[in-house]
Amino acid sequence: METASEILADGRAFLREPGNQMRNASEGPLVIVIPGPAKGKGRPRFGGGRTFTDKGTQIAEAWIKHCAIQQVGNLALECPVAVKMVIDVMPAASWSKKKRDAALSGALQATGKPDVDNASKLALDALNGIVWRDDAQVCDLHVSRRYAPIAQTTMTITPLA
Repeated sequence: METASEILADGRAFLREPGNQMRNASEGPLVIVIPGPAKGKGRPRFGGGRTFTDKGTQIAEAWIKHCAIQQVGNLALECPVAVKMVIDVMPAASWSKKKRDAALSGALQATGKPDVDNASKLALDALNGIVWRDDAQVCDLHVSRRYAPIAQTTMTITPLA
């Protein structure tokens, strides 16, 4: 069954999810956890007179789509949304215990690859047609990266309508 949005008589937006369930778009935020290290969106490649996306980016987008569908379903929101994205990065195994503890306590800032802008581009593009119709609907975006014991990305999506 396809997802469809409906407007009720009182003006509230509802989303019809697979399985004929109704979800109120104003029920609160959706949370998607993407296990594993974050990846950045790769640069477009050119060859043979055409432009294409590299294989690594395609695999990463497919993983994000899979996680989103499993956790929140295929919503295709049509309203503006706010997104908070937290990228958890594991400290390097080669670091001393003292440096690792400092990183996990927040005393060290998580810098390095992937850049937060490329990681957010990859995630937002991957969720097109699944969580929202198009990532142009994201009107408020906060991205942070921190050290954590487990590498994962947590996205909190709040419908603004």
